[in-house]
Amino acid sequence: MRLIFHHKLNHTDNHMALLNILEFPDSRLRKVAKPITVFDAALKQLSEDMLETMYDAPGIGLAATQVNVHKRLIVIDISENKSEPLVFINPEITPLSDQQREWEEGCLSVPGYNEVVVRPRDIRINALDINGDAFEMEPDELLAVCIQHELDHLNGKLFVDYISSFKRQRIRKKLEKAHKQRA
Repeated sequence: MRLIFHHKLNHTDNHMALLNILEFPDSRLRKVAKPITVFDAALKQLSEDMLETMYDAPGIGLAATQVNVHKRLIVIDISENKSEPLVFINPEITPLSDQQREWEEGCLSVPGYNEVVVRPRDIRINALDINGDAFEMEPDELLAVCIQHELDHLNGKLFVDYISSFKRQRIRKKLEKAHKQRA
């Protein structure tokens, strides 16, 4: 499949960098990401750094917004052994039916919290790969949920926006307290 990130990560590569993941309620997570128009070595490096950061966290998806880069780029790897990295640039999804699915979601930007979110069950994604080539797929199950979750980040939205304001405020207060204790 063409969308798979062909350059395998080399964990001993000195050029890799672990990026800082922004945490809710950081206002930078609310910025809407801009489309990517330049496909160069810097973009490849950013996607590699994002994958490395995601694996280290550990997580299965990461949007550029989460590392304070406001470009329309997401990386995902739902494989058990971290061997199937996917890169989606300028992704757009289209729901294919009215059917919804509940899925318990967590987020690297909302550490320690999981909540059930309802999202479209069947989607199509159109995106560009790391070389700027267009592709389309119709993911299902976890991959479909993960793509929608990460795409929300590019639009300044978090999974906590789908839950009650009471729960969201409780999570916000607990994370703010944790941030103060670390500072």
